[in-house]
Amino acid sequence: AVGGAAGADLPPAHDPLPASPPVRVDVPSVGVSSAEVVSRGLDERGAVAPPSFDTPDTVGWYDSGPQPGEEGAALLVGHVDTRTRPAVFYTLSATEPGARVRVAREDGTIAEFTVEDVQVLEREGFDAQKAYAPRQEGRAELRLITCGGTFDKARNTYTANVVVSAYLTGTATADEAEAGNAAEGRTARAARAETAGT
Repeated sequence: AVGGAAGADLPPAHDPLPASPPVRVDVPSVGVSSAEVVSRGLDERGAVAPPSFDTPDTVGWYDSGPQPGEEGAALLVGHVDTRTRPAVFYTLSATEPGARVRVAREDGTIAEFTVEDVQVLEREGFDAQKAYAPRQEGRAELRLITCGGTFDKARNTYTANVVVSAYLTGTATADEAEAGNAAEGRTARAARAETAGT
């Protein structure tokens, strides 16, 4: 696991919201900003199909599952990189418990989620149902998923999955979300700069 749960430091869960499809996602602490969300199904292996490599800054939502903010665990997937550059979830593994994830929805609401943990799970023996299942009944949850581990050139794939687990802790107006994203982004950049300087 990359980051453990923050436990008592995390805010209480918010009641689930009415269903509404996602349109954009922000994870300001790791620089994911207004990433477009598109509907996706399953690939030939039964895994959630990420968006095309032609649109590496786009996030896929598993549209046969819950909508973000709705009861259950909604799944958002994105690439970590392409052959030529970083993709939308390149920095996802640096997410820490307590970080905010904001999902703008089709009905105009912005669902705010709080990260409770980040796991790097090896693909060999990976149990998707266990990894993506809701953790608490009646709660609106979110999983952000990308590739992780090391790149296996022989198989042309990564050896693990990064799974960020979050749960609904509130809603925001567009202005509140914009201000929160800006403040959290500044804080994260300052922390990275301080770490780089030590």
